[in-house]
Amino acid sequence: MPMPLTAFPRPAALALGALAVLAGCASPGTAPPPRPVKVLLVTMFGPEVEAWTSRLAFDAGTPVPGLSAEFPAVRCTADDVCLLTTGMGHANAAASTTALVLSPRFDLTHAYVVVTGIAGIDPNVGTLGSAAWARWLVDYGLAHEVDARELPPGRDDGYWGIMTPRPGVKPRFDYHTEAFRLDERLLQKALALSRGATLADNDTARAYRHLYPQPAARAAPAVLQCDTAAGDTWWHGERLGAHATRWTQLLTDGQGRYCTTQQEDNATYEALVRGAAAGRVDLTRVAVLRTGANFDRPHPGQDAQQSLAADSGGFPLSTANLYHAAWPLVSDIVARWPAWREGVPE
Repeated sequence: MPMPLTAFPRPAALALGALAVLAGCASPGTAPPPRPVKVLLVTMFGPEVEAWTSRLAFDAGTPVPGLSAEFPAVRCTADDVCLLTTGMGHANAAASTTALVLSPRFDLTHAYVVVTGIAGIDPNVGTLGSAAWARWLVDYGLAHEVDARELPPGRDDGYWGIMTPRPGVKPRFDYHTEAFRLDERLLQKALALSRGATLADNDTARAYRHLYPQPAARAAPAVLQCDTAAGDTWWHGERLGAHATRWTQLLTDGQGRYCTTQQEDNATYEALVRGAAAGRVDLTRVAVLRTGANFDRPHPGQDAQQSLAADSGGFPLSTANLYHAAWPLVSDIVARWPAWREGVPE
């Protein structure tokens, strides 16, 4: 399909570029030079942060105006691996990422941005603790919705594209954030480096996943390539999961395969799109990893509410495996920086 319209500069992006120039001109002669970044890790909340701070030595952090009050600073290692925590949800992700991208305190022009966050996972595709590198980021929430109790006759789906007549019709991308395709070369490099990673597992998750009949759900955690759907509503259940599968296929012209659900990734990426238009980041250097903290639908004999509240054992696996699955990529970038600095190496 054609690249999303967000790949091209828009008037808002030009305004952001002007802001970036003004920010860089503040207090001439007194501001320190921007800190160069090799890898920017993007996390959303505390347990995702802990996955990295428990294993790498980060500094006390550099405050950046505009970041979340809960996570007001960007922390970095001596190897120029830096950690941003945006706060959860679309609004926090967009605001925090924009603040950092436009900050004169960091140089992100050569940085690889690696989003590492937990997610719900489709038991037809993966399991608790699995780590999925995305090719497509799809916005689940930009749609018409009608309560199931008020569906028109003959329909079994209460969601369809904005300004379209019925489910199954692809909407125009008027918001310019409906679907993004990530760089294929970086995706393949991330997969190649992480395929052999040893992922964490535990007895609780092993027992819970065997309540599901799907082979993918019953398997041990693995590194996968499948795609992610973002929306601020914590939806759950078989029907909504089936909609996520159809919606991902519809918005990607059949190329995408849904497997994880989360809140932030389209918002984070749009902030990076605008940063790229201002010449401050490179969109070919963005990767998104999501790990399965819970199944997105119940097993046989369980209802959706019970499934949503279940102690599946997946949460500690998902946070631990953010590091285990992403570290092979991050460490290779740092260890071979002269090769990576100019682009993804062969």
